[in-house]
Amino acid sequence: MLAVWITALFLLDAAKVCYDRLGCFTDNPPWSGIPGRELTGVPSSPTAVNTVFHLYTRDNIRNYQKISASNPSTIKTSNFRAYRKTRFIIHGHLAGTDLPWIASMCKFMLHVEDVNCILTDWRGGSSGLYTDAVNNVRIVGAELVYLVNLLEKEYGYSPANVHFIGHSLGAHAAGEAGRRKPGIGRITGLDPAGPLFQYTPPMVRLDPSDAKFVDVIHTHAGHLFFDFAPGILQTCGHLDFYPNGGKKMPGCRELRVPSNYKSLGCGHKRSLRYYAESIITPNGFVGYQCETYRAFISGACFPCPKGGCPLMGHYADVFSHKTEKDQQRVYLNTGPHSPFARKCWSLGDESGVAMKTAVRNTLLSGVRDAQRKYTIDKGTFKPGNTYLNYIDTDISGNISKVEFRWNKHLGHVHQGCMGAKEVIIISGGDGNVSAFCGHGFVQPSTWQTLMLC
Repeated sequence: MLAVWITALFLLDAAKVCYDRLGCFTDNPPWSGIPGRELTGVPSSPTAVNTVFHLYTRDNIRNYQKISASNPSTIKTSNFRAYRKTRFIIHGHLAGTDLPWIASMCKFMLHVEDVNCILTDWRGGSSGLYTDAVNNVRIVGAELVYLVNLLEKEYGYSPANVHFIGHSLGAHAAGEAGRRKPGIGRITGLDPAGPLFQYTPPMVRLDPSDAKFVDVIHTHAGHLFFDFAPGILQTCGHLDFYPNGGKKMPGCRELRVPSNYKSLGCGHKRSLRYYAESIITPNGFVGYQCETYRAFISGACFPCPKGGCPLMGHYADVFSHKTEKDQQRVYLNTGPHSPFARKCWSLGDESGVAMKTAVRNTLLSGVRDAQRKYTIDKGTFKPGNTYLNYIDTDISGNISKVEFRWNKHLGHVHQGCMGAKEVIIISGGDGNVSAFCGHGFVQPSTWQTLMLC
C-alpha cells in the first residue's frame, strides 16, 4: 500500500513544474488528456528550450544583436527603439536548416519599413520529438511575454505595437503569448500546426482572442493521419486565408505516405514563402471572401465589394473590415513558383452565331509587351450566349490590351467577326474601351467583357 501512495505522489509531482521568471506549468486538461490532445508531460526547463532573441534593425540589417530580458543591458545598448513597431518571427518544429532563410524575412521588412524585427530562436526546445516541442510551445510563449512586459515597464512600450508572426508550432507559441498578455496588436499564423491542436479548446491553440487582430495562412491543412497534413484545417483567426484551397500548393509534390516529417515540408513552408513575397509586393495577394473554395473558383465571390478585398500576408491589417467578425474565410490562387502572386481577372465574350472550335483563347498583353494566353472555354458555342471564365495571371502592372482569338468554323466565314458578335479590347493606360471586329475598329458595345476582380 505504501508503494502505491509513493507512486501516486511521484506522478502528482511530475504533472507540475515551476520555473523562475515564467511560473508554473501542469499537464492537466486541456493541456493533455482530452480528445485531439492525447499527450502527457510538462514543458522542458527554460534553459533547455533556450529561447534566444535576435534583433535586426535598419542600423544592423546584416548582423543581428542578441537581446535578453534577463539581461536588460543588452536591450539598452542595442538598436531597439521604442518609437518603432516590433515584429517577432517565431519558427516551428525542426527549423534548424531554415533559420537563415527565415531571418531574411527581417531583411525584407527593413527594406520597406523602419521596425524592430526580432527572430525568436527556440531550437533547443523544437529540435526533438514533436510531442516534446508541443509542450515547449508554452515556455516560448511565456518567454515572449516576459520580454514584452520588460519593454512595457522599462520603455513604456505598448503591446499594441507588437506583431507576432509564427510558423507551424510558432503560431501556437504566439497564441500562448497572446493568451498570457492581453492587448497584443497582431498575430499572424503561418500554417499553424494541426496535430495535437486541431479542434482543441482555444486556450490550447491560436484563436482570435489572442490579439486585437489575428490573420492566418493555411497552406497544408488537413488531418495528419488521413491527409498526412501538418497544418491546422479549422479557422483560428479573424481572417483565415486558404490559398489554392489551403491543402495542396501548386509546385509542391508531397508524398502520399511520407517517410519522415521533412517530406511534408514544401506545402507547409509555402506559407513562409507567400508571406515573405507579400512584404515586397503590397498588392500581390488579393483574397476573396467566400464560404468554400469551390464557390470561389466558380466565380461566385467576384468582384470585390465596395469595402475592398483583404490582402493575404504582410498587409492584411489594412483591410477595413478585418475584425468585423471572427473566422472570415478568404480564398485566392497562387503560382507554382516565385513570384507566387497572381492577379485575378474575369474574361468572356458573346457569341453571335453557333461555331465549332477546338479551343478559344484570350491573349493578354501586359506591360513591356509581356503576353500570355488563357483559355475561356472549349467546344461549340451557341448564339446569344456569353462565355465567361475567371483566370489568374502572372502579368504585373496594368493590362494594356486584351485580344480574343478562336478557331472559326468554315461554314460561317461569311459572318462578320469570324462568327462572333464582337471582341473587346480595353486599354489599361488611358482607360478607353474600344471594340475590334475583323479589321479596324467599331464603336464599343453597351457591355464589357473584362473586369478586374
